[in-house]
Amino acid sequence: MVVTETELVSAVARDRAAGQKIAFANGCFDLLHVGHVRYLKAAAAEADRLIVAVNDDRSVAGLKGPGRPILSAADRAELVAAVRGVDYVVIFGDPNVDRLLRLLKPDVHCKGTDYTVDTVPERAVVQSYGGRTAIVGDAKTHATRDLLARIAGTEDQGRTRDQGRTEDQGRTQDQGRTGDQGRTKHQAPSTKDQAPR
Repeated sequence: MVVTETELVSAVARDRAAGQKIAFANGCFDLLHVGHVRYLKAAAAEADRLIVAVNDDRSVAGLKGPGRPILSAADRAELVAAVRGVDYVVIFGDPNVDRLLRLLKPDVHCKGTDYTVDTVPERAVVQSYGGRTAIVGDAKTHATRDLLARIAGTEDQGRTRDQGRTEDQGRTQDQGRTGDQGRTKHQAPSTKDQAPR
């Protein structure tokens, strides 16, 4: 479910009181793809509850550049929340997740395979409260930018101006019944010679 920070803090306190471990993942998740899903499923396997922090629109624009995000933060959060294994989704606008990590103190901070444990920027923050860092998901061979490039490269491969019914396709002016087709001048309709008077 998509929650506010205040709601998330309360939910994490309840889960901890019930003895449940908390995992934390984060990202832009702009145009959700299979790499995102595998990352989230692997992160969920690290603990009893999974929190996912989704970058807000402004931070995505700063990280990814002009034209991004493709989807609004609300839409991206809703899509992430629909992935099996995700328990809480929160939208954040900070330049990094240091503040959220200090606030929530998840047992495990999960990062994708484009990192190693030693290169995760937030590793020191997680170590400071006794958490651990886990590298999860499949090889980083999926990216939204690659998906967008493929879409842009195939935009002319759909239905074109000459595809579908054209003015010469289907019934043309010479198709169907023509002046010489069907009844001819020798097949006149009943005349005054064909019926007795």
